[in-house]
Amino acid sequence: MKFRYIFLLSLILCGLSACKKALDTKPKDTLAPATYYNNVEELNFALNGVYDNLGSLYGTIIHYRLGFEGDEGWYTRNSPANGPQIYDFTAGHADIKNFWNNLYSGINRANYLLISLNKNPDLDATARAQVEGEALFLRAYYYFMLVQNFGDVPLILTPAGSVDDVDVAKSSAKEVYEQIIADMTKAEAVVPSIASLGFGGRVNKSAVRGILARVCLYMAGYPVKDVSKYKDARDWAKKVIDDGEAGHVLNPSFSDVFIKLASDKYDVKESLWEVEYWGNKTDAYTETGYLGYVNGPNTTNVTTGYGYGGIRIMADLYYKYEDGDLRRDWSIAPFTYGNAAAAPYSRTYLGTATRATAYARYPGKYRREYEVVLPKNTSATPINCPLLRFSDVLLMYAEAENEMAENATPTQNAIDAVNKVRQRGWSTGIKSVALVGGSGYTTAPTLKFTGGGGSGIVATTTITNGVVTSINFANDPIYGKSRGINYTSAPTIEFIGGGGTGASATATIYKAEDANMPATATASKDAFRKFIRDERSRELNGETFRKADLIRWDIFVERMHELSTTIEKDLIGVTSPPSYLNLYIKGFGSNITDRNKLWPLPTSDITLNRKLIQNSGW
Repeated sequence: MKFRYIFLLSLILCGLSACKKALDTKPKDTLAPATYYNNVEELNFALNGVYDNLGSLYGTIIHYRLGFEGDEGWYTRNSPANGPQIYDFTAGHADIKNFWNNLYSGINRANYLLISLNKNPDLDATARAQVEGEALFLRAYYYFMLVQNFGDVPLILTPAGSVDDVDVAKSSAKEVYEQIIADMTKAEAVVPSIASLGFGGRVNKSAVRGILARVCLYMAGYPVKDVSKYKDARDWAKKVIDDGEAGHVLNPSFSDVFIKLASDKYDVKESLWEVEYWGNKTDAYTETGYLGYVNGPNTTNVTTGYGYGGIRIMADLYYKYEDGDLRRDWSIAPFTYGNAAAAPYSRTYLGTATRATAYARYPGKYRREYEVVLPKNTSATPINCPLLRFSDVLLMYAEAENEMAENATPTQNAIDAVNKVRQRGWSTGIKSVALVGGSGYTTAPTLKFTGGGGSGIVATTTITNGVVTSINFANDPIYGKSRGINYTSAPTIEFIGGGGTGASATATIYKAEDANMPATATASKDAFRKFIRDERSRELNGETFRKADLIRWDIFVERMHELSTTIEKDLIGVTSPPSYLNLYIKGFGSNITDRNKLWPLPTSDITLNRKLIQNSGW
């Protein structure tokens, strides 16, 4: 999906070597900072280079091989046999090094651009200010990803003076957060509104405000624990909620949020910021990711779209959902795809999961069947990666509001924000059916549903000894079962044919208020806190936030040990799902200790930068 300014062919602007030789060492085919940044076009090309690191950051392993899913999913492949995904790695691991290097590369590109912005004072001041705002925000976001995962890190705000200028001590996490907030706050004043852009792939006011709310929530949590930032988090989130120009609202359909991401459609009311991907590696405009390939159902069907199946879900995630919550059967695929190309969308439905069988299910948010770039590449996908959705803003607002010191119990504003998210994901179809079976039926009668204002019910009947014994709703890839949508009252059910008499049924429908937080969850500040932690998982699972949430709440080690115990109980005597599940998950309990709250600094950087001190435990 495709950034209107097409963030491709980014310029890597780097310093020239200080080495002196007799040969002419001036490059003929590159651009140096000294001869660049002369016009707005060149500023934007350099800005493209800063954005480009987002594509690398969210394009591949972050979705299945860095452990960001926390207690929501498990790495299901046999190789690699070590790494962050199973908490078995060292400071020299390539995935950690590449993550670190990519972020500092983006920071360095931003630093070159920021120091060169005013090289030509005749350039339009408004254009320069916008470029500065975007570069500041992106640099701050890269530091946010660093401080989340590594804690104290070197805070570098200008380009290196020479290749020898590499010894930089770590700044404290508090200092890094303060710089992030300062840069993002400056950016908020000068970047455009999302309404004026019309798409979420470029930094905009809604994105900046929403990410500032996230940054402040993290600063309020572990390790900085500056609880004064809860107020700032609430206030930034409220700016997004109250922005009349942007008019942010939830997409009425939870599944449609992700269908739009896969099918090249923008939804700026809900999707505030996303990483742009496009192409299938066959044209000049390709910049692709792995969404839907590494974290979707496993399949070799080229028409549906290959699926590597790198992640499966935890039973705890499946059982977090209540009856009526449609988010479950979209977030967790209730089927597996067939492999035959002749039947591209053939599905085998899985029925209701047990505690043991739930572990075999795949994530389902990002479904390659909705891709519009054809033919589909085996592994590369054009599905945009959401970094901030309006539902997240509502949940952040509610969490921060609840944590305010002056609020002894949850406020109605906090409760209402959570209920909006829950109601959007709730069923509007048939909840239950009271059946009278009649008699004399020789074949199963058909059903006719009338009234109620909705549609989409698909159901059949079963008879036993002439009596209608059940009404069976058809499988549905989006809703789990075809119980209908948009019903405002219960439909009338009519039995047609079958040779018998007397069968009748009375339907009950789900109501929006069924989704509201239960009284037990709003009775106290602590009850609300516990509920919203689960609610974030129900809404945002698979979107790279869970591990970081568990860490900022300072419950990561405890939660993962608890999970390991639960898995062991669930799988006693079970040979299916695969036996190697025990190898990858039961080990979490012993592998994870306090040191895993932060990653180690890469060995290569410890070697090069003599002022770096390794994180505790590594």
